[in-house]
Amino acid sequence: MSLPIPKVAPTFLDRAISYFDPVRGAQRQHARMVIALTSTGGRGGYIGARRDRRATSEWATTGGSADADLLPDLPALRDRTRDLERNNPIGSGAIATVVSNVVGTGLIPQAQVDRELLRLTDDAADAWQRAAEREWWLWAGTPECDITRTQDFCALQDLAFRSTLANGDVFAIRKYRERPGLNPYGLKVQLLEADRVSNPTKYREQAKLDNGNTLAGGVELDTEGAPEAYHVLRQHPGDLTATVREWDRILAFSPDTGERLVHHLFHRKRVEQTRGIPYLASVIEPLKQLSRYSEAELMAAVVSAMFTVFIKTEKAEGIDTIQSPEISTSAEMAALNGLAPPSSRDAFKLAPGAMLDLLQGEDVEFANPTRPNAQFDPFTVAIWKQIGAALEVPYEIILKFFGQSYSASRAAFVLAWKFFQGRRDWLAWGFCQPFWNAVITEAVARGRLSAPGFFSDPLIRAAWCGAQWTGPPAGQIDPESEANAAEKWIELEVKTRQEVTAEITGGDWETKHRQRAREEKMRVADGLSVDPNAAPAQGGDPPPAPKRDSRASRERKQEISA
Repeated sequence: MSLPIPKVAPTFLDRAISYFDPVRGAQRQHARMVIALTSTGGRGGYIGARRDRRATSEWATTGGSADADLLPDLPALRDRTRDLERNNPIGSGAIATVVSNVVGTGLIPQAQVDRELLRLTDDAADAWQRAAEREWWLWAGTPECDITRTQDFCALQDLAFRSTLANGDVFAIRKYRERPGLNPYGLKVQLLEADRVSNPTKYREQAKLDNGNTLAGGVELDTEGAPEAYHVLRQHPGDLTATVREWDRILAFSPDTGERLVHHLFHRKRVEQTRGIPYLASVIEPLKQLSRYSEAELMAAVVSAMFTVFIKTEKAEGIDTIQSPEISTSAEMAALNGLAPPSSRDAFKLAPGAMLDLLQGEDVEFANPTRPNAQFDPFTVAIWKQIGAALEVPYEIILKFFGQSYSASRAAFVLAWKFFQGRRDWLAWGFCQPFWNAVITEAVARGRLSAPGFFSDPLIRAAWCGAQWTGPPAGQIDPESEANAAEKWIELEVKTRQEVTAEITGGDWETKHRQRAREEKMRVADGLSVDPNAAPAQGGDPPPAPKRDSRASRERKQEISA
């Protein structure tokens, strides 16, 4: 494709020079045209968009929509990501690291009702919140919350988030099954793997339906791009028992109440993107190539450790065909004793202090693969850095290797924790909070919780369903300095004790406060501490110091009296 010639108008100085010296004038005009061509390419101002440069001449790109670029490649991306998770140490470690730091042992809810809107006293609000949390754990603390009766809700969080990373997305369906037992709730969670949601065979990845909706990757979208239904295979397409491919159409929202029935968990990266992208999609090739390179280096090191010896002959005979006098004599002796004749290989084995004569024309060559390779570690670390940048997790965190300074390790930890915290909030509000709302709603409907106005006003309902989700703490590299910093944050009123407690231990400050109060009462009762509210002794003297061995003394007196 020829580029259009840019129009370069001569300046007043150019015209004046051309009048007196036409040669110099033409040179100036030529120079201006060259500058215009090289700087804009005759079309725009971005060099990266030019196709006439050697570096970008064979760079083929597409301008498809989010679904057009993703959906045809999605099955292969899922299969390869799952293979890396199973068989690649770095791929498996990357997903496991993210899941462990985001979910850990599970995200825990702390009920937080809107006291001002509901006009509740602090005592009434605290009592209701404790009752709501008890009802939650009655449902979430047993496998009865799972439609398969296999995992509790914390384990479901782990599975849902891990599936999202490996497959790109996961589907959580809200179902109700009344089952006999100690659990009074009918709410159940059903997780569907991404492969089961797909277009029926008669449709392409994207197609128009008769009702005017768009079907993309098994998700039926209305004219505004909102999900209306999901087309779900009755069996996994890779199931060994799957013989007939049949789909069920599951509504995304309840037609009666408008509540969401299917929660589609995926991280959206482009506008109008319908399905999720596997977490390792952008690093699949580097991970696979690095795995092959590691295997080759490991095999070379193993061969080097074996001290391999090659015997060369002029006519390329094998050593089994060589009949030396030693072997012939040994064969005759073995025949006289009724034993099997020795193999020629036995005569050529390496042994400590062994001396072996080679036949005429033979030579010995030792395998020397020069392994371990001294450049292996620097090269692989360079690739791991690129992989860590793409995954938003520094490579030190993925490899669990901190060989740098404290400042460098701390910086890597802080950057990774920002990513973990973002994904934790995404999981809490996309998966955990909807099921918290459903449990509280069912508890109020069954009369297990009293919440006036719950079903009359959506705002009041949201006020009753408020909750904050906390997970395992980030951990500490230098506990003493971080404790001092936490104390400073509280003193400056930048953070609350509740926030600091959640960050350091992942617990609830109110629960810890009540426990500490009980402990202090026990210490005062046993004489190990002084009651700060105790009245001073007569004469204004302070109360006597506690006897730290009073309890031990009482126990010794009881033993003597007994």
